[in-house]
Amino acid sequence: MMVLSLLLVACGGDPTATVGTTEEEPVATTADGGVDSEPSAEATEGEGDTASEPTVGATEATDGEETAPAEETSSEGAGGTEDLGSLSGRVEIDGSSTVLPISEAAAQEFKAAGAEKVNVTVASSGTGGGFERFCRGETQISDASRPIKDDEIAACKKAGVEFIELPVALDGLAVMTNPETEFVECLTLAELKKVWQPSAEGKISTWKQVRGAFPEEDIALFGPGEQSGTFDFFTDEVNGEEGESRKDYTASEDDNVLVQGISGEANSLGYFGFSYYAQNKETLKLLGVDGGDGKCVKPSEKTVNDGTYALSRPLFIYVNAEDAEQPEVEAFVNFYLSEEFTPVVASPEVGYVELTGEQYQGIRQRFEERTTGTEIKEGEFNIEDYAGN
Repeated sequence: MMVLSLLLVACGGDPTATVGTTEEEPVATTADGGVDSEPSAEATEGEGDTASEPTVGATEATDGEETAPAEETSSEGAGGTEDLGSLSGRVEIDGSSTVLPISEAAAQEFKAAGAEKVNVTVASSGTGGGFERFCRGETQISDASRPIKDDEIAACKKAGVEFIELPVALDGLAVMTNPETEFVECLTLAELKKVWQPSAEGKISTWKQVRGAFPEEDIALFGPGEQSGTFDFFTDEVNGEEGESRKDYTASEDDNVLVQGISGEANSLGYFGFSYYAQNKETLKLLGVDGGDGKCVKPSEKTVNDGTYALSRPLFIYVNAEDAEQPEVEAFVNFYLSEEFTPVVASPEVGYVELTGEQYQGIRQRFEERTTGTEIKEGEFNIEDYAGN
């Protein structure tokens, strides 16, 4: 089981940005403006519930919404707007729908900062689907809501793909129901396991079976598909084994499909990244989670930051080390990690938890030095392992 060891308090910093309520459908984004209703196979390969059935459309980034004028924006390590304006080429990203809002925002802001001629495409086939493309050398960057797995590392190695692992934010996986489900406010990890473990399939179907005090009402279950890093994290933390879950539920790699299902079905229960709850607060009810100490905690900037929320996790981007030498890729990643952009992580439009300035500095150094491989040791994530020297 991956244990989240954040140690953020010791490193300083306390993100306080409020979470907004804007709705934004995850889409493939490019940095050359306009909308493309027919995405290319390159941008959508591997999307949907399986890697072979794309479901995510492709749009192109419009000029940044409420972004600073290009002449006032620069990125640390990426040069000023004059340097960005001289760049051209393509940066292709695929992977986690959870990380998608961050990468979409980075694509938009990068263009607004002056990189008008760099075409940044962002798609979301799920963490697993993204790694499949990344390890085949089809994308330069892979978004991930969990660390890369051993078999994925092996696939990359076989294909000669070296990667640079970069944490970019923190997230609290949200457990939700329909707002009209008034009888439940909090579930324990043990109760979540009772619902979601493989042996529950075809057997645990009512709320009363979860807790005797609950009514005899059918549970309508919604959750990510098996290509999702959110699925991997939840099954590991709740069921005790990654990938082990009942299969008789409505599954999708598109979190907006899950939002619609949970909000539209009485007595529903589902889970996905906190950002999508934050964008749809009016139609969802957020439940607290008791990690086993009798305390019911809901995900928030504070509880995710200090690790008191039981389902907290890191979010990553993985960069192809060879592609990182391309000027447009190097500039984009430097921009993604820059002091100018990282506050967007906690903005209302994105809604995750920003790392501290010191932590981002260590991660920038990791990219600058082209440090390859993973820092995950025995399944444990520790942000201090990325602090640099």
